[in-house]
Amino acid sequence: MKLKAAVLVPLAAGALVLTGCSTDSTATETAVNTSSCAPTPEKVDGAPDWTVNGTEGKALFTVTDDKTNAAPKIQLTTPFKVDKTQVKTLIAGSGELVTESSTAIVCYEGVNGRDGKVFDSAYQSRTPAPLPASRLVPGFTQALVGQKVGSTVAVVITSADGYAEGNPDAGIEPGDTIVFGLKILAAQ
Repeated sequence: MKLKAAVLVPLAAGALVLTGCSTDSTATETAVNTSSCAPTPEKVDGAPDWTVNGTEGKALFTVTDDKTNAAPKIQLTTPFKVDKTQVKTLIAGSGELVTESSTAIVCYEGVNGRDGKVFDSAYQSRTPAPLPASRLVPGFTQALVGQKVGSTVAVVITSADGYAEGNPDAGIEPGDTIVFGLKILAAQ
């Protein structure tokens, strides 16, 4: 879990501390478990919920289960690249609205479009991450702000809205498109 929040916040801001966060939020209509992230099942049946044709390659997102904190399955034809950041709400939540001043408790998985490898994942560690919306890379902020707690969201992020200069610690090179599937568990 060496890159958990450092991959998402601008490098100059430093890493977030992931311990000691409170995961209870104000009462919401959406009952979600905020204590763990469920790994994506190996086998996912059904047609993709969202297909993105990039300038190179293609990305497919399939929702695995809207009742758990399981990640949407991300499949890429590599290399995958887009020239515009795109966000899709795969399942709309009904809880509190995430604003720029919110800290969202999120299960997420990040995949590099260049090679299709997971570079960061709360699903692999099974630990949700507290992410302050105002301190994330611009593309991830676009994916969170305006969503409601309980939402499952997919986002493809251009290099300019992610890591234009790369992030060698995460295996991200300049020009890489990054792809995320995420579930918003709470907002504070």
